[in-house]
Amino acid sequence: MRKYLLIYIASLLLFGTNGIVASAIPLASSQIVMARTLIGFLLLTVILFARGKGVAIGADRKQRLCILASGVCTGLSWVTLYEAYRLVGVGVSSLLYYCAPVIVMALSVPLFGEKLTLRKTVSFLVVLGGILLVSVQSATEASSVYGVLLAAASALCHAGMVVFSKFAPDVGGIESSCAQLGISCLIACVFALPAGGIGAFVDMSAFGWAALVFLGLMNTGLGCALYFSAIPKLPAQTVATLGYLEPLSAVVFAALLLGEIMTALQIFGAVLVIGGAFLGEVR
Repeated sequence: MRKYLLIYIASLLLFGTNGIVASAIPLASSQIVMARTLIGFLLLTVILFARGKGVAIGADRKQRLCILASGVCTGLSWVTLYEAYRLVGVGVSSLLYYCAPVIVMALSVPLFGEKLTLRKTVSFLVVLGGILLVSVQSATEASSVYGVLLAAASALCHAGMVVFSKFAPDVGGIESSCAQLGISCLIACVFALPAGGIGAFVDMSAFGWAALVFLGLMNTGLGCALYFSAIPKLPAQTVATLGYLEPLSAVVFAALLLGEIMTALQIFGAVLVIGGAFLGEVR
């Protein structure tokens, strides 16, 4: 179990550097997502073929449609998130993005018939208060307001990805991730073409290319492979608890490497967001 615990932590820390690596890539947000998902898709395809599985999804038609919808949500989530990185910073965007688990918790009542306990209700209200503190403090100009809205939209799309994935329980983790990345790439292409298509890639520096390849291979392909291989081997409570290393590490990395500074009010809001979500998931 210790081996898979370390693997899971490694995947979370990799995901926490997404915004840092993306900041070094001189491309539009949609172009970064398009390239990232394409590289990650190709890597996972190689892994699947090496295992003798291929990329076919052997579930029924309903579950295949759910994986399709999940992939669309993933693509939209990342396109909006990466644009939010640019407008309001990595730290704030990551915190708002990680409200998705609480959104899923709220949607689980009408969609999956789960009961909303008092503890989960309090958790939802605490996270909502944290979101308001982080957002209001950030939204001081038009671009910041737009960035906050994009980060919130990314959280909603990420919640959609989780919900649709739950409707496809018979699809393996890596197979599902590979399919989602392929569909996400197609979604990102729709936004990348008006932003200049592949022309911007030609003039990119060697450092920009290195950051892009790292983001695709390590943060996307390898990160997803580690993440989905470790989750089935760990207790659900451990997965839920350690999952908050991702937004925490994103905030810390943004402060240390990008010089992003959060106000005292934003820090308090961040504590409410992470603490409230933690309260809602951990027994």
